[in-house]
Amino acid sequence: MTRSKLTGGEVVAKALKEYGVEYVAGIPGHGNWSLTDAFLQEDCQIPFIQVMHEQSAIHMADGYWRASGKPMAVTTSVGPGAANTVIGLATCFADSTAVFYINGSPATHMKGHGVMQEIDRHNENAFPRIMEQVTKRSYKPARVDEVPFVMHRAFNTMLSGRPGPVHVELPMDTQCEADEVAIHPLAERMAMGVAYPDPRAIEKAVSLLLSAERPVICAGGGAISAGASEALTALAERIGAAVSFTWNGKGAISEDHALCVGAVGQTGTSSGNGITASADLVISVGCRFTDWSASSYARGVSFSIPPAKLIHIDLDHHEIGKNYPTEVGIVADARVTLEAMLAMISDADSAKAVEKKAVFLADIESAKQAWAEKLAPRLNSREAPFTSQFPLKVLREVMGRDGIVVAGSGNTQGAVKQSFPVYQPRTHLTSGSYSPMGWAVPAAFGAKLAMPDRQVAAVVGDGDFMMCAPELGVAQMHKIGTVIMVQNNSGYMSIRGGQRKFQGRHIGSEFNRDHGNGEPYSADIAELAEAFGVPSWKVTEADDLKPALEKAFETDGPALVEVITSRDAAGPFADGWWDFPSPAYYEKEQAAYEEMRRKEQHL
Repeated sequence: MTRSKLTGGEVVAKALKEYGVEYVAGIPGHGNWSLTDAFLQEDCQIPFIQVMHEQSAIHMADGYWRASGKPMAVTTSVGPGAANTVIGLATCFADSTAVFYINGSPATHMKGHGVMQEIDRHNENAFPRIMEQVTKRSYKPARVDEVPFVMHRAFNTMLSGRPGPVHVELPMDTQCEADEVAIHPLAERMAMGVAYPDPRAIEKAVSLLLSAERPVICAGGGAISAGASEALTALAERIGAAVSFTWNGKGAISEDHALCVGAVGQTGTSSGNGITASADLVISVGCRFTDWSASSYARGVSFSIPPAKLIHIDLDHHEIGKNYPTEVGIVADARVTLEAMLAMISDADSAKAVEKKAVFLADIESAKQAWAEKLAPRLNSREAPFTSQFPLKVLREVMGRDGIVVAGSGNTQGAVKQSFPVYQPRTHLTSGSYSPMGWAVPAAFGAKLAMPDRQVAAVVGDGDFMMCAPELGVAQMHKIGTVIMVQNNSGYMSIRGGQRKFQGRHIGSEFNRDHGNGEPYSADIAELAEAFGVPSWKVTEADDLKPALEKAFETDGPALVEVITSRDAAGPFADGWWDFPSPAYYEKEQAAYEEMRRKEQHL
């Protein structure tokens, strides 16, 4: 390693460059302007993308990772700028997304004096302690000669095992001071290869696979991040297993594959829920069994464990047995685990396993047909305002099979999950379990930066879009060619639907004039986009939608299509269940709720 005199800021920038980071996003401020200046130094140059809100910088890096499997860096100043990243980092932490985040802090000789927006009432600096709850680890080097060590430790933590965000806080004086240091090569500081499963666990799992009558593989986000899609599909074909998926598992198998039965969970498909709930064996691949995906653990809705047996594959031992008992718990990489199972299944065993699945395979086909018939009226409806599903059908026609769709929260998230088929891993990005509004648009920009030759579309509701609308300027300044489809129904309609079901009325979820008591209110979103210099189309008729989307994808830079969507046919089907109690004074739902509560298996 060659030593040279570098400032702390240069160490960070040079290390990021040598570690393969291609972009840094964020906002410069008093607390980090010496750090951002280092990205202009020779051998340290990395393109810097300034955003309009720090939360969006994290979301952008999140989308970049999900699309490519490569980390992006984010930097902010101190105080509010740093605190604005918490929601983004929590999203990354919940969904196992690797993001490198570094912020500035007061100079070391000012520590504890409450300067530079420092929160110091209970600790000399509380921000790293806040970060501990939403990152894999938080680091605070105090001297320049500590920074190279912290950089490779942060990357090791971020990328090893279950991926996740990391945080580094660099004091202002440490950014500026220089020392004779060397950048530590990352390859010499990272573990080689992946975690292999215990052969005894594989042997037991294969025995269960071959004896099962109705096996279902449930793909979670871990199947995507492990690159396990090919092995997962091959295993399903080898034993005649159905494949369902969670929010983040969508794309682990091509949705036009005969064995793919669709999504599980509260907004799963009837085929995905029905077939998975009927399984006698579930093979979970990188799935955490969140309440959304497991229909709040109500037996017979999405899963029936027990009586079904569970083979649980996950890189994190914390997830094994957390929500369901396991027959075989395997802490290992998903891809090599599935490949090990495949290697133990002979051609003769495979033929026998598939041969006895005739009834099961017929059930799969019947369930998929029933779901298609249920979905068809909303998918094919040309009425205006539109259903959520019809614009998704048209978008699918316009996009190539390798195009990337980024789904916002709420009704659009569930509708995309149910109604927009994807065919390759990393082509469906969604914020999964944390699900913040304002995520999808900057995440789509990150996906486009990662995959510049792919079509990228963000699908969001108007409420979601209004939380990140200023980022249109970022996309226009940097010519990030993403299409944003805003399904405008003047409100938070997924919340209104829940309120109506569980309280029999709603409050604060419609955008209406006259203090919420008049006609629907909306900003002219297409016109707003034009104000940012972004070409836009407002679509109110079915015949106009496809031409608008085609023109949007032909645009050199970002484009927006505002789609006027019905309030009352706006969302996905609720084919699963979600544990939400109703107030005692609303008696209508009480009996049904108690009945479903009795079916919950997690306790």
